[in-house]
Amino acid sequence: MKACLTIPIFDHGETVGGVVDALAPLGLPCLIVDDGSGLATRKHLSDIGDRHSWVHVTHHDRNRGKGAALQTAYRLAHRAGFSHVVQIDADGQHEPSDVPRFLDAAQLEPHALVLGDPVFDASVPRARLYGRKLSQVIVWIETLSLAIRDPLCGLRCVPLEPTIRILEGARLGNWMDFDPELVVRLVRAGTPIVNIPTAVHYPSGGISHFRMLEDNLRIAWAYARLTADGVRCAPGALARLARGT
Repeated sequence: MKACLTIPIFDHGETVGGVVDALAPLGLPCLIVDDGSGLATRKHLSDIGDRHSWVHVTHHDRNRGKGAALQTAYRLAHRAGFSHVVQIDADGQHEPSDVPRFLDAAQLEPHALVLGDPVFDASVPRARLYGRKLSQVIVWIETLSLAIRDPLCGLRCVPLEPTIRILEGARLGNWMDFDPELVVRLVRAGTPIVNIPTAVHYPSGGISHFRMLEDNLRIAWAYARLTADGVRCAPGALARLARGT
């Protein structure tokens, strides 16, 4: 197992430095993918790169979406020879001190996708909480499994080999729809799931790029695509099951 960290970022310059500093004791390389941030955040990222030799920053020329930033990170990490990526958000929602537990779980089950199972405090917006519960139920239906506790949590440890195969074989969403779609496709490909409880806090005055209408529509469309794919694949899967293969 050879793991690195990744942080997708879009205009979270004020908070990303604290996240990076908290990750420093892990001694792991970190890939930050800047998804077209403004000059202020780019300055923060330049300062971070100067302070930490283990941080590599790459930039998108424009804002392409969180999913696009993660796909860039996964491909860069895979080409660099890493087997796993631990991703964490740049806005301070997650606890960097929990990352070792994700790494330990991946060490025990290297083929598994290790997902954060959020433990929310009172700061969570109710609309976001109810939306997550709905996504959870839909994903249970999409995968015919209760294995996934939360398909949206941005703190997770991703096995790269099956993930890159999926990215090469399917076109996934580039925005907030990417995380849940990837989870469903990994489960359908036979990837085991490990859920790790982790505290999630919504900082007061924090910047959220989740757009209730646009991103919920994107996520709904991703689930519709997954349903259509499942229907197309069902006859072949039933035939293989009948043959015992």
